[in-house]
Amino acid sequence: MDQKTLVLIKPDGLKKSLTGNILTRLSESKLEIVAVKIVRVSRELASEHYKHMQDKPFFGELIKYIQGELHDRRKVMAVVYWGDDAINKVRQLAGSTNPEEAESTSIRGSYGRITTQGLYENVLHTSSDNKEAEREIKLWFNPDEVIVDLYPTKIITAEPQKKRVWA
Repeated sequence: MDQKTLVLIKPDGLKKSLTGNILTRLSESKLEIVAVKIVRVSRELASEHYKHMQDKPFFGELIKYIQGELHDRRKVMAVVYWGDDAINKVRQLAGSTNPEEAESTSIRGSYGRITTQGLYENVLHTSSDNKEAEREIKLWFNPDEVIVDLYPTKIITAEPQKKRVWA
């Protein structure tokens, strides 16, 4: 069954120049990349992404982490993978969220660490299930940024908005 999943290469992965290594490892899944971009993560985006953890004592640090405040890399690479059993394949390659519990051959086992403050620097995020994948993909990408129709779309007429354009 075709599935979609979001992968975020987090600021620590970018700072350590692990993007190529991580994408190479994920290519073992034989999944198709259908969207990719570098994103400057706003506080609003970070908070919405991790809203299920807002009651955790480490929520503030998590927001700073994904925004890149802790690594002086204020960006993440967002990727949508698509294909057969995508969520399971990506999560197996990623390994356990806790880098110290992850298989040494997994991405997190190879490149992650736990800081002395107890923060998991696990270099990437992966969607946990179909529902979360849909929520996350729709949060990080708009339909025109994805090369296949993952979800139903509609055309709307929006009032003129102020937006930044190239000079």
